[in-house]
Formats: sequence, C-alpha cells, structure tokens
Amino acid sequence: MTIESFKKYAVIDLEATGTGSQASIIQVGIVIIEGNQIIETYQTDVNPHEKLSEHIKSLTGISDQQLEAAPDFEQVAKEIFDLISDCFFVAHNVKFDANLLAESLFFEGYELRTPRIDTVELAQVFYPTLEKYSLTYLSQVLNLELSEAHTAIADARATAKLFLQIQDKLKSIPLETLESLATFSDNLLFESGIVINQALAAAKPYDNNKYTKVNGIILRKEERIPSPLKLSQDFSINRSLLDLEVRPLQDQFAQLVEEAFLQAQPSFIQAQAGIGKTYGYLLPLLARAEGNQILISVPTKVLQDQIMGQELTILREAFQLSCHSLKSPANYLKLDSFQASLEELEDNRLVNRYKMQLLVWLLETKSGDLDEIKQKQRFATYFDQIKHDGQLLSSSAFYDYDFWNRSYHKAKQANVLVTNHAYFLHRVEDDKVFAKGKILVFDEAQTLPLQLDQLAHKQLQLTSFLQELQEAIQTPASLLEKRLLESLSFELNQALETYYHKQGHVNDSDNKDFKRIKDLVGELGSASFEQVKAFFKDQEADYWISHELKNEKRVSYLNSSSKHYINFSQFLPETLKTYFISATLQISPQVSLADLLGFEAYTYAQIEHQKSAKQLLLVDSSMPLVSQTSPQDYCQEIAKRLVGLSQLKKPILILFTSRQYMLLVSSFLDEAAIPHLAQEKNGSSYNVKKRFDRGEQTLLLGMGSFWEGVDFVHANQMITVIARLPFDNPKDLFVTKMSHYLLSQNKLPFKDYFLPMTILRLKQAIGRTLRRSDQRSVVLILDSRILVKEYGQEIFSSLGQDFSIKSEKFEDSFLEIEQFLI
Repeated sequence: MTIESFKKYAVIDLEATGTGSQASIIQVGIVIIEGNQIIETYQTDVNPHEKLSEHIKSLTGISDQQLEAAPDFEQVAKEIFDLISDCFFVAHNVKFDANLLAESLFFEGYELRTPRIDTVELAQVFYPTLEKYSLTYLSQVLNLELSEAHTAIADARATAKLFLQIQDKLKSIPLETLESLATFSDNLLFESGIVINQALAAAKPYDNNKYTKVNGIILRKEERIPSPLKLSQDFSINRSLLDLEVRPLQDQFAQLVEEAFLQAQPSFIQAQAGIGKTYGYLLPLLARAEGNQILISVPTKVLQDQIMGQELTILREAFQLSCHSLKSPANYLKLDSFQASLEELEDNRLVNRYKMQLLVWLLETKSGDLDEIKQKQRFATYFDQIKHDGQLLSSSAFYDYDFWNRSYHKAKQANVLVTNHAYFLHRVEDDKVFAKGKILVFDEAQTLPLQLDQLAHKQLQLTSFLQELQEAIQTPASLLEKRLLESLSFELNQALETYYHKQGHVNDSDNKDFKRIKDLVGELGSASFEQVKAFFKDQEADYWISHELKNEKRVSYLNSSSKHYINFSQFLPETLKTYFISATLQISPQVSLADLLGFEAYTYAQIEHQKSAKQLLLVDSSMPLVSQTSPQDYCQEIAKRLVGLSQLKKPILILFTSRQYMLLVSSFLDEAAIPHLAQEKNGSSYNVKKRFDRGEQTLLLGMGSFWEGVDFVHANQMITVIARLPFDNPKDLFVTKMSHYLLSQNKLPFKDYFLPMTILRLKQAIGRTLRRSDQRSVVLILDSRILVKEYGQEIFSSLGQDFSIKSEKFEDSFLEIEQFLI
C-alpha cells in the first residue's frame, strides 16, 4: 500500500506500564479523522498482568483493580488493527506509541505498516514561538480542551484537535512558503512531512495585501498605524478609560510627574514599588508630549519586554499609539544571512527544522526579534549565524525589509520608545541625537551607575586572537615583528595559564604581565592589529581574564575597564525633559543617585513609603552564619527550608547572589524530588519567569534581574526567600572604582554607599511580590548576619521603617507564614 492510498488518520494515544522497551499497554485511545472531521472514536483498557507502579497510578489515575477486569491485548488486537491499518498513524511523540503498538500487534500476528506522523514536530514548525510542546501545554495555549490528561482517549482527542488545527493553519500558509517548507520536510520524523505535501495541492499564492515576496521569502507586511488619539490632561480620566484600579499613591506619583514636567532641570522622583509607576509616568507624559517622543530606558531586556507586552500594548490599543521596543542588532534576524542558510545543504535535522520554523515565523512576526523563538537555545550556533551584525549593504534585496533597519526607523517615529540601559548608553555614546530633545525616563534608575561602568568595559576574545597571532607569526612583515608577535603570544599564554591555575581574578594591579602585554601591543606596526591596539589604548585601565562555556567549549576573554568614573550629567545630551524614577534614589544621607550621576542642579521629590498589612518580613534566626559554614552545608540548609515551604503549595521565589549557590540548592532539590525552575538551568530568566507565572512549578530559583527588574503580579499569595544579603563583591572592579571615587569625595564607601545599597536592593526585592492591592506576600531572609553583625542592626532597623519585620526560628516562621497566607 502506497502513502497516496491512505485517506484517513488514526490519532492514537497509549498509556503503558512505563516508558522503556519492556513496557506493556494498559489503555488505548483512538480517534479516526476523515475529511477534516472526527468520524469515530475507540477506547479500551488492557490487562498487563502486572502491578502498576505508584508513579503510573498517580499519572494516569488507573488502578490495578480497574485493569484486572480489562481484556487481554490479544482479545482486542484484531479490532484495533482493522480500525487503523488503512490510516496514517498520528500521535504526540509518535515513536513511542507507534513502536509499542506495532510490536504488541506483531506478537498477535498483525503487521502494522502504516505511515507515521508526529504532532510534536509539526507543532514546533507551525507554532514556532511557543515555549513548550507538551500536549498539556499546547492544550492550554491552543484551547484543545484536555480535561483528563494522561487518559488515553482524552489525550487522543486533544491530539486529534491539535492535528486538525495544524491542518487548518496549513490552509492559511501561502503556496510559496509551503514550497520552501517542502524542501526541508524530509527532515521531519517519519512521514510527518506528508501533511505539507498534501497541503500544497490546495495552496494559494500569497496575498499581496498581507504579505510581500523578497528573494523567494514571504514576509508579513507592516501594518499601517493610525493617527494617535489625544489623551486627557486629567490623569483620573485616562486611568478610567484603561479600567485601572484607583491607587492613591499612584495618583500622588502622577501629580509629581506633572509638576516636574514644567521644570527645566532633571527630576528625580522616588516612590515605592507596587504603586503602578509605569502608568503613573506614561499617562501624564503622553497627555503633554505634543508630538515629542517619550523615550523610556529600563535596566533589563526582561523588563523591556514586560513593559512592551503589558502597559504599552494596552496603551497602543486604547489610544492608537505607535509604541516600539528597540534592542541591539544581535536580537534581530538578518534576512540576508537567513536566506544564505536556506541555500546551504545541512545534514543536521534540528537546524533544518529551525529553518522551517523561521519560514512560518516570518509570516507572523511584526518585529523580527529572535527572542520570540523561545527554543532557539537548543542550537544556539545556528542562531549566531543568522542574527544581525548591525551591517546592511544598500544593495541588499532586503534593505527595505531588514528588521534591524526597520526597527531603527520605527524608533524615530514612535510616540513611545522603550529600550534598556545598556543599549541606551552605548547608542548615546556614539549618537547624541538619539536622545536629544526627547522626553527621557530612566525607570529603575538606581542601576545606572553599574551600567555606566559596563559602558567602559571592553572585551577581546582571547582564544581567537591567539590563533590569529600564530598565523601572523608564520608570515611576519619583518624579523622584528616576528619577535614581537612571539613575545606577545608567550605573555598572553602565560597570563592565561596563570588565570586557569589560580581560577581567580587577574589584573594589572597584581600581575605585571599586562604591563608587558600592553607595551608589546604598542610596538606592533601591522594594520591588522588595530583592534587590539584600540583595546589597550586607555592609559589608565584595569585588565583581567575571564571565560565562559559555549557549546561545551571553553572560550577565554581579555577584559579592560577604565579606572575613571563616568560623569553621566556630561555624557547625556540636552533633552526636553529627563526623569529618574526609582524606589531607591536617596542611597544614604551622604550619597544620592543624583550625586553619583554628577548632577548639581536637579529637582527631587518622593512619596513616603507606607507599610502594608499584607506583607510580612521574617528573619530566620536558626540559619547558620554563611561566614562560618561551607557552601555545601549552607545550601543544604536552604534546601531543607524550601522542602518544608513547598508543602504550603504557594508560589515561592528564591533569590540568590551567587550562581554557585543557586545551582547547588537546585541539585539538592532534585535529590529531594522537589519540582522547581532554576534560571539558566531551565531556561533564560524571561522563560522561567513566564513558566512560573503560569503555575508550571511553585518554586523559582533566580538571580540578577529577579532582584529588581521583574514584577510578580499573577499570584494572589507569594513567598520570597532571600538566600543571602545582596552585598557587592569586594573583589569586583566596579566596587574598587566606586570606593576610590567616594574616597575622593570624602565619603566612607561601606557606610555611605555599599551598606545602604544592600538595604536598597533588599527593599527592591521585597517590592517585587506585592504589586496589587489584593496580593499577600511573605519575605523570609535566611542570612542571619542581619541579627549578629554590627551592620545587621542598621539593615534590620531600616527594613523595619518600611515593613513589618521580626526574627524567629524557622519552625515558628513556617507556622506564621501558613497562617498569614490563609
């Protein structure tokens, strides 16, 4: 029987005693599809003549007693074979179901030779922006109505609905894209590609009202943006139009923004987290912008995506505003590179499937932002080849359609433009016009000093540079250059060997190698080393080596950072109005953010922090001191407490300052069989945050942006666990640089800056989980230094000014948390 003779689809799901090759079938669910309609269903239990494991009982809801009354497989084999033998075999993860059923039928004398179609890979191709492709997740996001997951007939019905949805989507895909997909369809599992070839027969050419064709690739056309509607000058009216809840503190904040707009100097406004600051500054500014662009800069890309996907999406729909999110070129697909990759013959099945996903994605994406492809990290090397490098030839066929180029022009025309601090600083460094004359808002402005330090950070990939040196040594311009190159290669290899031997920080204050390396580079005459000369150009800089793992290979870097602290007030161009917004602007009585940024003339306003009866802070007095405990033992203690807290069945965010500690705790939780999500281990901060918000797991281990750049608004009740006080690392170059700067200003670095910053980071973190008036939140601090160290009393007292706080043993805390969150 040929593939062409199969007209029906048997969508099949099996439940079995396990997932291995020795598993036995315990339940069969079959849904027959013909003519895009479900025409028949079949289900039966099967007696495996063995006891089920507790895991299988829990997963499927099937009991041993239920199966004792079921028929043996030999009694139903002919009925199943007759039903499906003339059908395509369709399943979600078809390999398992098809192999197990075919083997079971074979032992009963029936040879199943039906073509196989896998809905997992089809879903990956035709729904390219999803984060997961499990049947449970797809049922949620595609409304497949999976009411009884892990019963065979329920899973078969959901898979059948998924397959029908995929077929419906295929009908909407232009002929030209389907033809391109067909060239890669043999890379799909088994005969899954047949659905693409079947769709080709009825496919229609692209609709030029929706799409455009460029060099054989079909792209979605840009939508025309209507003229924006005028906002009311009254904040309360705009708030009502958006159906936002009334928040007195948000009203106060909006009033401060309005008053500051009339003042020429930069305005610093301090207000606690959770009052709705984003709408609080956007609505007043949009009402008064009069055609001037509002440029918002936030600390992380996660927060950038969050604002763009939430507040700005609502504002755009309500007021027809042009809102745009601008990132660095590397975030966007480069169409020239992608087209070149399509023309390359690849043996890698996964890469070819990604090409198919991207062809479908290009029919849908408005931005070309590769962050929309949530599973790209599975083969990062391919995406490194096709991401944008910021270079675009005017002769390119894609010049007018290039996503980075298009984003650049959208950024100029948008009513509201949102970016991140890192991109903003690098852009303004080269292009002052980018911010000149605009209304500029720095949200979470307290992170700017660190971002300014990163601006002075340069990096050279040492691994590839050493390879270039070896090639240059083979063909030197002169004998002198050969000796210089050999000496440079020797010194760099020595510095690298020292770094890996010490596994520590190396800079020119404690290692004279960098002085010699710098001198040698300065003597090089070849023009091919101009990039390296520029790297060592700064006369006063710190140098150090670092490394990272890329595709399981160790890549080494040479880093440099200027010793001088950047004066941001001189760095910034003249704007129409500049705001610095944060919950933490006044760092200490001696130091403010305005001081650190170099502003002398500015306005300052703040809203007094109000304690909430819906948030409770507890310090665990039974936790061992981190300074007197090994990392292994300290993390074991953290894990024990998390195992206990997990019994409360509440969302729990655990904040770390160290990747080592985070991964150690994660491994202990794995050993204890406690399901959880860990940043980097289970995906990027953006991905694990979304999965946590959806309730996939109740424990989330995070660091970095989770301290001050991410809001948790979905959970009605939540627990935050702070593993360690967020002190700066004293070995960090930024800490050294800031200390020198403060000393030059006659300030005490620890007392006037680093201790207050630790307190402010704590307050920022505490505010992440109380974002709505109807939320309840508990924060448990595990670092007992807050109770025994001299500086700890200052931390405790400062937190006590803004929050209800007490210290007690974990056993007592557990009971109090349980009662507080009732």
